[in-house]
Amino acid sequence: MTERETARATPVLLAARELGLGGSERQVAETALALDRRHFEPHVACFTGGGFRARELTGAGVPVLDLGLRSLMAPSMVLSASRLGRYLSGHGIQLVHAFDVPANLFAVPVARWNRVPVVLSSQRAHRGLTPGPQRHLLRLIDRMVDGIVVNSQSVARELAGEDGVPASMIRLAYNGVDTAAFSPDGPRAPIPWTDGEPVAGIVCALRPEKGLHVLLEAFAKVRNVRLLIVGSGPLRGELEGRARELGLGAACHFQPAVANVAEWLRAIDIFVLPSLSEALSNSLLEAMACGCCPIASDTGGNPELVTHGETGLLFPSGDANALASRLRIVLADPELRHRLAAAAEHRARSTFARESAAVRMGAIYREFLGS
Repeated sequence: MTERETARATPVLLAARELGLGGSERQVAETALALDRRHFEPHVACFTGGGFRARELTGAGVPVLDLGLRSLMAPSMVLSASRLGRYLSGHGIQLVHAFDVPANLFAVPVARWNRVPVVLSSQRAHRGLTPGPQRHLLRLIDRMVDGIVVNSQSVARELAGEDGVPASMIRLAYNGVDTAAFSPDGPRAPIPWTDGEPVAGIVCALRPEKGLHVLLEAFAKVRNVRLLIVGSGPLRGELEGRARELGLGAACHFQPAVANVAEWLRAIDIFVLPSLSEALSNSLLEAMACGCCPIASDTGGNPELVTHGETGLLFPSGDANALASRLRIVLADPELRHRLAAAAEHRARSTFARESAAVRMGAIYREFLGS
């Protein structure tokens, strides 16, 4: 970057609670790394230091501010707010964009107090998943920001319909995927089966809204397929117990959360996302980019990624029988399965690449900075 280009770049700060494995953390890192440096000088702030994405960012020359904030209720919050305020002033930050609920609740008021010209929040999941008191606080935050960035039309409709956010404040920026890291080419994770049967699976946090009980019930109704569930979370023990009750035995394998997600996705032939609530799934998008055949519930932003019969199959959310039927269809027709997988990969690369997402986010930033 030339000295002249550096002088033109606008300092912006992206904030998230952590910089680890989560979906919002991934989008913070992907956005900061892919923003056009001719126009933006990205900075990132997080509540607590560490995390492999922090190392990834600093290695690429993006400064990362550790706020030293363990909880929004901790006495140290005042010191952390002061630390962030000094950083905003010292680096001439012109725009602050909070990417998750904790960052919305903390970074937005601090940025406003320090007179940052443009302050944006994010809504990257349906607010029905947010506890009541925090949801009320988010509605107050809505009144402090210049705009709210959402990652699906489904979330935009919810904000306007249930939380009364004016449509003029909402901007859509779909999640982006690093198509260099997530592609069909590359190493595959070692899986416990070598019999050549197709593998259906999912990579996600094991939480209630993911509908994994529906997946187990559906899987118990089909034959000649293996099931791989990759992830950790509060439902791990309950799901393993249900798999035993259904007699799934060695046909179902649970793998704790992994860092090398792409390698495990390449080991999956049919990626199943049975969510009961979903905004725009990073896991589904990454699976598509890795060449999996996607089957997803028709909830939230899933239909914005998967077009039924073209780039995958959809089924009514919560309906195990319908999911079992979709699995039978692609298991009985390998040619269809491969065609859907190829179309899904093309859609992920052509529409949702990290660079395209960063261009859209940059356009949003320039719009608000210009106004």
